[in-house]
Amino acid sequence: MIFSNHDFDCHLNVELFIIKSMKNFLKIFFPLLSVLFLSLSCRSEKGNRTAAPESLSPDLLDLRAQVAFPGRIVFQSDLDGENEIYLLTSDHLSRLTDNSWEDTYPRWSPDGKKIAFSANPAGNYDLFVMDENGENIARLTASPEDEMDLAWAPDGQSIVFSKRVKKTLGKQLSIWILDLSSKQERRAIPDFSGANILPDLSPSAPLLAFTGKKILGWDVFVCDLDSQEYNDLTKGGKACRPRFSPDGQKIVYVSHKADGKGDIWTMNPDGSNQQRITERDEAYDYFPSWSPDGKQVVFCSNLKSAYADKGDWALYLVSVEDKSVSLLFDSLGRDVFPDWR
Repeated sequence: MIFSNHDFDCHLNVELFIIKSMKNFLKIFFPLLSVLFLSLSCRSEKGNRTAAPESLSPDLLDLRAQVAFPGRIVFQSDLDGENEIYLLTSDHLSRLTDNSWEDTYPRWSPDGKKIAFSANPAGNYDLFVMDENGENIARLTASPEDEMDLAWAPDGQSIVFSKRVKKTLGKQLSIWILDLSSKQERRAIPDFSGANILPDLSPSAPLLAFTGKKILGWDVFVCDLDSQEYNDLTKGGKACRPRFSPDGQKIVYVSHKADGKGDIWTMNPDGSNQQRITERDEAYDYFPSWSPDGKQVVFCSNLKSAYADKGDWALYLVSVEDKSVSLLFDSLGRDVFPDWR
């Protein structure tokens, strides 16, 4: 605390100066202490409970979806300073995590009762799961490697995820499967010789869609998990982030081949009938996720960068049928990695 000389009579002795200084200090300190105590007593335990909408700061309370939509969308955003998991409906926005670490890559369970995500409270990223309202957070893995973007199996009994293992020269990127009952992990595609990440599972067949790199450039691949046979569906080193439609009949993905930045495309699971559904040459369109009825796709877009930690990302909707695009949600932060239930 700094006191100015003109606040005190210059004829006071040192003792009076100290006493008066302490009184002034206590007048300021105790109210602040009371506010701090009240704040801590009302705040939910970090990482264990949902932050109710009323606990959001006033400017965040005013944030709403720009257009009505069915269901619920979870996404990652640093709109309040750090990457947390948020839940968006047509009516309101709520924050599901409130931690001092990074909470990322949220995905709904098949029954919509759980949300799996990746977080780094120990420094490296591990997998976690929580209830649909943000309560009862539980750690699924405790690995020295980074375990990140993920997807649920259709039966809800396992999770596929990307694992990043640091090597002497660079890093190894591969997809693993976590059995939720035994907590055992195994390689999903042990015979794939290149990097493989960003997994998604078909709800109707034993198919794994993923982003893979054999030599140079990333492509969208699909692997039959029973036979372990895989195919490069995009062949060109300019595609990534596939997601199966709710009925398993389509894949939405990101491709750079039209404008060099990134657009949202769809195709059949065998790679046929590739169609561009966003035509925004000025923007980077990324991170797609299907609506529950398969008629729309939520995606993220910004004008500056293809990387999630750069640019001013916002959520958009695109109609698969007529390709019309509308802004869904835009905060002051980077709103990325949506998953629609």
